[in-house]
Amino acid sequence: MNTNLIHKIRTSFQETFKTEPLMIFSPGRINIIGEHTDYNDGFVFPAAVNKGIVAAIGKSDSKNSSIALAVDKNEIVKICLNDLKPSAEGSWQNYVLGVVAEIQNRSKTIGNFNIAFGGDIPGGAGMSSSAALENSVVFGLNELFDLGLSKEDMILISQKAEHNYVGVKCGIMDQYASMFGIENHALLLDCRTVKSKPFKIEFKDHELILINTNVKHSLSDSAYNDRRSVCESIASMLKVKALRDASEFDLESIKDKVSPENYQKALYVIQENERAVKASKAMEAGDLKTLGKLIYASHNGLQKQYKVSCNELDFLVEQAKLNGHVLGARMMGGGFGGCTINLIEKTETASFKAFVSEAYKNQFNKECSIYSVKLSNGTGIIQ
Repeated sequence: MNTNLIHKIRTSFQETFKTEPLMIFSPGRINIIGEHTDYNDGFVFPAAVNKGIVAAIGKSDSKNSSIALAVDKNEIVKICLNDLKPSAEGSWQNYVLGVVAEIQNRSKTIGNFNIAFGGDIPGGAGMSSSAALENSVVFGLNELFDLGLSKEDMILISQKAEHNYVGVKCGIMDQYASMFGIENHALLLDCRTVKSKPFKIEFKDHELILINTNVKHSLSDSAYNDRRSVCESIASMLKVKALRDASEFDLESIKDKVSPENYQKALYVIQENERAVKASKAMEAGDLKTLGKLIYASHNGLQKQYKVSCNELDFLVEQAKLNGHVLGARMMGGGFGGCTINLIEKTETASFKAFVSEAYKNQFNKECSIYSVKLSNGTGIIQ
């Protein structure tokens, strides 16, 4: 955990609100495999990481309003608890407002509060800073006002906030991984039952690194909602609850009733769901070569079938393929920018970083950023 960040957020809260806060850390997440399967009731393989949101929160004496301070942006917003409505599209306030509104929708009473927060998740990296922020708010308010919410309740509140205030019809993976993460483990999560099986990550001579394209193409949110509606409409044509319940054989039966593009999107989801389960078996068997092949196949599907990649992501994956010491690479997250996740031999990491940084700069006249991450525990109080 980032001690400098914790100090910065605590100090900002103390200086602004003149009281001692409750301190919360809520992690971002990576997803080893299983992309765009969560809103299809499928399987995903995420892990919480040691980058995230630190929030300082406390009760307020104010009779009129609560205050949220985004320390990194140096922006402050007043929140009137009995007159909540979304802010402008794309503003950070909606993550906080949405959580408060969804808590109230459950007939829970909260008083006025002050919150200051900041993070070290790179923006637009596809590591779910939004879910980390939502979880930090709901977790903090649950503690402050003794709301009696379970962690399961909290992640559903965070998800609803994203649906109803942010306007992104996300699945449950991001909130779940951020809330329930276990140090040194990834979670094979069944998004229908919202139950997971932890897998201890022992990559031995290999490690995961993230390469951030440092681009975020504007398509992302609208394309995300569009993909979701395609999946729902094909599931409805197949008379199943979600694409998780369909096989390639089932999909073949309606091939002449859907566009070739939408057929490929549904096929990708069905195949990716199978890949996530196979990846968990490969990991259990310590078969990193098979895991790497599945990760490469996932990117191929995201690029060519689901069409949520972009030139920068594809370029980074192609560079990884040129290096025999990288077992697998793929785009991670919603798409159209953000990071690739790479499974690489530790002894080769330094030279690969240097090679790929130079190649990316030459190709796009832009820097990429490279991070190593550790797998962390989920949202909790900072002692």
